[in-house]
Amino acid sequence: MGLRQVWRFNSFRRTNVILQHLGMSKHTDAAGEVLLERRGCAGVITLNRPKFLNALNLNMIRHIYPQLKNWEQDPETFLIIIKGAGGKAFCAGGDIRVISEGGKANQKIAQDFFREEYMLNNAIDCCRKPYVALIHGITMGGGVGLSVHGQFRVATEKSLFAMPETAIGLFPDVGGGYFLPRLQGKLGYFLALTGFRLKGRDVYAAGIATHFVDSEKLDMLEEDLLALKSPSKENIADVLDAYHTKSKIDQDKSFILEEHMDKINSWFSANTVEQIIENLQQDGSSFALEQLKVINKMSPTSLKITVRQLMEGSSKTLQEVLTMEYRLSQACVGGHDFHEGVRAVLIDKDQSPKWKPADLKEVTDEDLNNYFKPLGSNDLKF
Repeated sequence: MGLRQVWRFNSFRRTNVILQHLGMSKHTDAAGEVLLERRGCAGVITLNRPKFLNALNLNMIRHIYPQLKNWEQDPETFLIIIKGAGGKAFCAGGDIRVISEGGKANQKIAQDFFREEYMLNNAIDCCRKPYVALIHGITMGGGVGLSVHGQFRVATEKSLFAMPETAIGLFPDVGGGYFLPRLQGKLGYFLALTGFRLKGRDVYAAGIATHFVDSEKLDMLEEDLLALKSPSKENIADVLDAYHTKSKIDQDKSFILEEHMDKINSWFSANTVEQIIENLQQDGSSFALEQLKVINKMSPTSLKITVRQLMEGSSKTLQEVLTMEYRLSQACVGGHDFHEGVRAVLIDKDQSPKWKPADLKEVTDEDLNNYFKPLGSNDLKF
């Protein structure tokens, strides 16, 4: 196993460790899980579950959404800042173990969580006040949904972005079907199917972040934003641009995937997972085989859902994508692989999910169509 393969294997394992943290999140107290403050010219949202990497739960969503709407209407609030407590994570994702347990017990939690999370994602996208997400530390899944739809996203050298959902029988949701196919070339398809992790300045180079700032300057940046007097969007952009320009960390480093982008664009231009896999096999380079090994660990159903999700999402509005993803979320919770993925990663921790179907060939077009079916009166509506 070469150095890069070791790194890739460790990366996959670390993603599972992060997912395990999310599985512990149900044991925390509901009080103070998210802090909402008016400071200076801004409304400040602090995700406050550092022991659980600020994993997002329904209680937090139900506090953030109405406050976001209030600040949007408040003439004294000129911008909204969202950040994570503790320094390790902005937000490592959603409270997936609770969703799985609730879904198996036919509780409303799976309906309510995804519905209200996606409504919040849309509210961030539509927010009439400038929205600044400080994506310092781990930013995955639900944390991406809290940031990527906002106007400004500030990464640091400690940022870590990934959408690892295909590893747990899910799909890259929270509007992944909208923003991933709009990244350069086929980068979004690559990130969605492999769960590949981007770090530091690469989060900016990929187009996930709009700015890059040294982590030691983050507090100073926040204070400068809060000190602005009745700022316009342009005033806020000027402050962010000034910090971005002064940042020297990894300034001359090329994007980690730069040397592979032509091949990624070629491999992931295929319309089916089977063809993508064939492209990787035919290439046979060490990088191609590393990605093949990772993809082969993922849920076959999730892989097929994801390719169709991104292809359809590439020409839809965000609201149309979120409606589609809500249908997918409910079908996944009602199926086998999501619960099996949660079991393998979070509960038994054997890292050996038994996917059903276990082979791509067994995931039929009819199966896929059932995942994408409208839910009638239960559909997500804006």
